[in-house]
Amino acid sequence: MSPVVKRKRKKFSIPSKYLLLILTCVCVSLMAITFFTEYSPSTVNRLAGYIIVPFQEGVSRVGAWISVRVDELGELRVVLQENQELKQQIADLTVENTQLQQDKYELNNLRELYQLDTQYSGYDKVGARVIARDSGNWFHAFTIDKGTDDGLAIDMNVIAGGGLVGRIVDIGPNWAKVNAVINDDSNVSGMVLASSDILMVTGSLELMQDGVIGFEQLIDSKEQVELGDKVVTSNISDKYLPSILIGYISEINQDANNITKSGTITPAVDFEHIEEVLVILKTKQQIVE
Repeated sequence: MSPVVKRKRKKFSIPSKYLLLILTCVCVSLMAITFFTEYSPSTVNRLAGYIIVPFQEGVSRVGAWISVRVDELGELRVVLQENQELKQQIADLTVENTQLQQDKYELNNLRELYQLDTQYSGYDKVGARVIARDSGNWFHAFTIDKGTDDGLAIDMNVIAGGGLVGRIVDIGPNWAKVNAVINDDSNVSGMVLASSDILMVTGSLELMQDGVIGFEQLIDSKEQVELGDKVVTSNISDKYLPSILIGYISEINQDANNITKSGTITPAVDFEHIEEVLVILKTKQQIVE
């Protein structure tokens, strides 16, 4: 069988001369209609209004929206610039405020040391800064930045804040280690200032958790010692100079022997925060000699 060959359909096309003739006839017909009828231009205007005006309104709205967005972007750039400048001002003010707070804190410390220096004006003293401390929550043993090159020696008394801190127990050319009165191995002969009764102040880091240290061997035969009485170093202390404030009696208990009393003392020094101290440049032994 011979294969079936499909014939391609011829495309329908209008010759150019006929297309031109058709368009000419249409134009002439429209002109005749316009000339011989009462068709007014207002009708065309109305038709244009239905088609062109909405398009113009849409274009106008889009243009207005774009204009608003452009203005907002410009304002946003200005706001972002101002925000960056304000952030920088805040950072600068924060640094300045921190420095002012630090200066105020140091000024308060220096005022306390000045008052303490005035209070114990009978002794020559030198200021020192704490540069290290033993582990723990309290400054029970710490190192200062002055030593033998500055005239310091072992057993010199150290004061700060409101009164006695401790004494130097080890020393080098430019450093010295201080053992505080709150340390477990510290024992200071004290005296109740109001009654002149002698007692022994014993350091206790355990009691310091409650902000106090202990005392014992108080003989208060006249029942004169009361809560809040000042306790100072006594004249019979072998390591500490006399009349340096240790603290205030916060608790009194009668011992089992019914002769002596014991209790607790609130230290005059804040042993949780010590930065600067004063070292008295005479030991008890030097003064006795």
